[in-house]
Formats: sequence, C-alpha cells, structure tokens
Amino acid sequence: MYQPGRGHKAVTLGMVIFLGIAYCGLLSYRRTLTGVHDLDGITGIILGLFICSRPAANLLDLLFLGRSTPRQVSSGRARLSWLALNVLALVIGWLVMTVGATRFLVEAA
Repeated sequence: MYQPGRGHKAVTLGMVIFLGIAYCGLLSYRRTLTGVHDLDGITGIILGLFICSRPAANLLDLLFLGRSTPRQVSSGRARLSWLALNVLALVIGWLVMTVGATRFLVEAA
C-alpha cells in the first residue's frame, strides 16, 4: 500500500535524535530528572522505543514498499546519507534504552 505523503523526513529523524541526546545529557548532568529512578528508567525505555520506531518504519518501507512502487530518483550519496541518519537514530535509541534500563540499577545499588 503506497502512501504518497510519506517520504524521507530527515527533520523528524533529527528531532528524535536530538531528543535522545538531550535525555542522556540531562541524566548525566542531573543524575535524575523526576527524582524517582524507576520513573526515569521507564521514561528512557519508552523514549528509546519511540526513537527506534522511526528508522524501523523507514526500513520496513524500504523493504516492502520499495519493491512495488516506483522509486524516486535520488543519487547514491543521498541514499547513503539517509541510511546513515537512520542507523544513527537506531544507535541513539538503543543508547537511550540502555541509559533508561540502568536507572533501575541505580536505585538498587
């Protein structure tokens, strides 16, 4: 099923990457955002899943919709930078989930 309004949204990926970096930066600076480590952990895991959902959706679009729809003409450099931005968003999402999961261990220690 082709969705004509759905394209490469680098701004959206950039915003979620910034959100993930801001979360990790704030936690390293303040040690807690809400005062409750469990709530910080839950927030981090949900935020990390949200960040990873964007590049995962782009990958599924590439795998399934790319075969049946006419591809937009773009250079190899544009495709490579789009792929790199998606991989960066996935790595940042994993990092946010890892930082969020370690919040559960901070209270136990």
